[in-house]
Amino acid sequence: MLYNAYEIQRQMLAGASALANFSAGLLQNPSNPFAYFGGGPVLASALEVFAHAAAPRGKPEFGLDHTEVNGKKVEVSEEIILRKPFGQLKRFVRKGVKGGPKLLIVAPMSGHFATLLRGTVERMLPVADVYITDWRDAKLVPMHEGRFDLDDYIDYLIEFLETIGENTHILAVCQPSVPAYAAAAVMSADKHPCRPSTLTMMGGPIDTREAPTSVNTLATERPYAWFEQNVIATVPMTYPGAGRRVYPGFLQLAGFMSMNLGSHMVSHWEMFKHLVQGDGDSAEATMSFYDEYRSVCDMTAEFYLQTIDAVFQSHALPKGELLHRGKRVDPGAITDVALLAIEGERDDISGLGQTKAALKIATSLPDAMKQYHMAKGVGHYGIFHGSKWRTRIAPVLEKWMMTHGG
Repeated sequence: MLYNAYEIQRQMLAGASALANFSAGLLQNPSNPFAYFGGGPVLASALEVFAHAAAPRGKPEFGLDHTEVNGKKVEVSEEIILRKPFGQLKRFVRKGVKGGPKLLIVAPMSGHFATLLRGTVERMLPVADVYITDWRDAKLVPMHEGRFDLDDYIDYLIEFLETIGENTHILAVCQPSVPAYAAAAVMSADKHPCRPSTLTMMGGPIDTREAPTSVNTLATERPYAWFEQNVIATVPMTYPGAGRRVYPGFLQLAGFMSMNLGSHMVSHWEMFKHLVQGDGDSAEATMSFYDEYRSVCDMTAEFYLQTIDAVFQSHALPKGELLHRGKRVDPGAITDVALLAIEGERDDISGLGQTKAALKIATSLPDAMKQYHMAKGVGHYGIFHGSKWRTRIAPVLEKWMMTHGG
């Protein structure tokens, strides 16, 4: 019933959004006298903000068609290297450019699409051969494709690394820090030739007992059964994945929006003022951010619930109790994968110390192959996007890759 109710609301808002957008266009038409005086501009701006907020959204595109390498403009195209039921391995091919460190960016499976890391990819293209995990929306995966849980996530990462080949670097942003760490440990224990040269974790919940945030509190103040009974829904018949049990993306979005509701309301108010004043560039920047932020996808119920249990409630990885296919994941097996932990001083999703814990539990790794970087004045989103990521954090990652197998 939850998903069906949401679909009804979504369809109603889609119609209202279209009507508001049409009305705003009429009020802004140069031939309409109300476009120049009275309440016309204010009403048009208000309608435009509502139309944008209520508009339905699908999967965005990366839209990265060029980069600059050694001062020269280079064409960029997307290539699917490997297709899997719940995700694909995508490569950003730089025309005419060979060599450079191979970098696998592991995008979060946390309600948003991989395009949330567009800025991350864009910054690394000039210096690396970039790949990314492009996860699918669970509601679009037919039931006959089977299930997808944390074990499968780890298996996907191992297979992606095998496909890319030896001497690959991993950048795990937020949620995938745990499965990426587990994959590195499993491959290290097996002496797998394609184990990563380096693993960089940014704002990841390796040990959520360190500086708990509101996200951690939400995941621990209720028992496992509560999540199973209250936030899991069944995909309606209108989607290819009909009948699949999922954690809906719209619930994840609602949770993130409510955490910083005041900030989001201020952002929309500022967008409204920019539109009234005719400052289209500033309003467009806000719209672009929310186009991406509000584009959400579903996660399989088994992956979401296993993550709640293993990562947030039982803290399995830092306690040495995480299992992969029934076998214990041993952080001590990591002996030659260089680890870089990056945290934001103002991160309200993964508190300070949660990612740094990855270095402590790698007991067999030499200190020379461990590094910690705390980005001052940076929040969760700013770790991997924006000017501070581009100028202060990315150079640390570049140097780390070049020092260890780049």
